[in-house]
Amino acid sequence: MRKPFIAGNWKMYKTIKEAVELAGSLAGALASEKKKVMIAPPFTALAAVHEVLKDSNILLGAQNMGPVEEGAHTGEISVKMLKDVGVSVVILGHSERRHVYKEHDHLINEKVKLALLNRLEVILCVGETLKEREDGLAENVVENQLINGLDGLQQKQLDSVIIAYEPVWAIGTGKTAMPEDADKMHSYIRKILGKRFSKKTAESMIIQYGGSVKQGNVRELMNMENIDGALVGGASLKAETFVPIVQFDKN
Repeated sequence: MRKPFIAGNWKMYKTIKEAVELAGSLAGALASEKKKVMIAPPFTALAAVHEVLKDSNILLGAQNMGPVEEGAHTGEISVKMLKDVGVSVVILGHSERRHVYKEHDHLINEKVKLALLNRLEVILCVGETLKEREDGLAENVVENQLINGLDGLQQKQLDSVIIAYEPVWAIGTGKTAMPEDADKMHSYIRKILGKRFSKKTAESMIIQYGGSVKQGNVRELMNMENIDGALVGGASLKAETFVPIVQFDKN
C-alpha cells in the first residue's frame, strides 16, 4: 500500500526568522502524524530550518539544485551543499523552472541522476500548460517529460523517485483539475511507468497532485485511486492552512 506523501513548496517566500517560526509550528502540530511530510524552504533558510526539524518527523526538502557537484557555476546550489545542511528530498522539473527559467528535459534529467547518485529522494514534476491541454496534447507532454526525466535510471533507483503531476494552468491560479481528471492523468502516468519499467514500479510509485491544493479539495483528491499525495504551494505557507491538508483524513 502506498503511503501518502504531502509536501510543502515555499517557493521564494519566508525570511530565515519566518521560516524557523513556521517550521516550529508545523513540527509541533504534526508531531504524531504518520504520513510522509516534507517542507521545502528557500535556500537561505535550509540550515536554520534543519535545526528545527532534526528531531521531528518532517523531512527537509530543497526546491531545486544545480546539475553538477561543484565548479564554476555562479548562483547555483550543489547537491553536496544541500546534503551538508540536512536536505533529504529535492524538487526537480517544477513548472516554474521549466517555463520561467527555461530548463529543458535533458538538464532536468542530469539533475535527477545526480540527486539519486548522492542518495537524495527526488520529486520529479511533470505537467501540461492550458494551451497544450486544449490542443489535446496533455498526455503527450506528460509522457515526454516523464520518459526524458527518468532516462537512464535503473529499476532500483526508482524507489527514491516521486512523481508530481502539476497541470501548469492550475498552479497558483485557484483552479484545480477535477479529481477525476487528475486521477485519469495519474493513471496514465502509471501506464507509462509500467511500459517503461515494470508493473511493480507502476503500482508502487508515489504520484502527487500539485495545483491549488487546499483544505477544501484535498480530501476529494486523495480519495482518488491513483493520487497518493500533494505538492502544495501557497497553502503550505501558513500552519493553519497546511496542517489541515496534511491531516485531510481527520477533518
